[in-house]
Amino acid sequence: MPPAPPDLPARNILAIDAAGASCSVALWSGGRVAAHRFLAMGRGQSERLVPMIGEVMAEWGGAFDDLDAIAVTTGPGGFTGVRIGLATARGLALARGLPVIGITTFEVVAAAAAPAERAGRRVVAAIDSKRAAVFLQAFESDLVAAGPPAEVPTADLPGALPAGPLLLTGDAAVQVAAVLAAAGRGDVVVAAAAGPADAALLAARAALRDPAAAGPAEPVYLRPPDVTPPKDRVPRR
Repeated sequence: MPPAPPDLPARNILAIDAAGASCSVALWSGGRVAAHRFLAMGRGQSERLVPMIGEVMAEWGGAFDDLDAIAVTTGPGGFTGVRIGLATARGLALARGLPVIGITTFEVVAAAAAPAERAGRRVVAAIDSKRAAVFLQAFESDLVAAGPPAEVPTADLPGALPAGPLLLTGDAAVQVAAVLAAAGRGDVVVAAAAGPADAALLAARAALRDPAAAGPAEPVYLRPPDVTPPKDRVPRR
């Protein structure tokens, strides 16, 4: 994990992610990830997140009063997981008077691509939507967003992605690469570390931000929650 640039002040940041198909916690201190836990899981983040936080804090050896900020992924991802992460981050921050740094899942998974892989390519963060579509956002090689995020049906992927060499990251990277290869795209590769978001990457991105300038961490949803409203009941006579 790369250290923060030397011109930024050293900060202690607790980073948590529960938005996707994993649950992870990391502690950034001294310009590096000082403690880290990661567990791939489709559900159950509510049971594992708080114990993971305790484990990471114990390994680091510091106290919550020693933290400068809390970082959290804001989505997109699973509706419940996004809410769990945000609620936990807000609760910890409120109790300690700390700022919350919210960073999208897109930016976090894009950061998994190594600088050498990104050279001369646009980075596309591809997140599994658990439907016949993929959540996508494109970034320039320096990880500056190249456009807004979108939910794209799988069948529409060949026409929706930018032309030119692409580097795919995220837990849907392999799926998207297969669709593009079948459509004749030969300029697409998958990042070596492509996969779900990881709090270690989140912590490194948060270290580049000024906590004092962080706005409210709000959830990022590209579709409404999958909830079926109850049917109107016919009163009995």
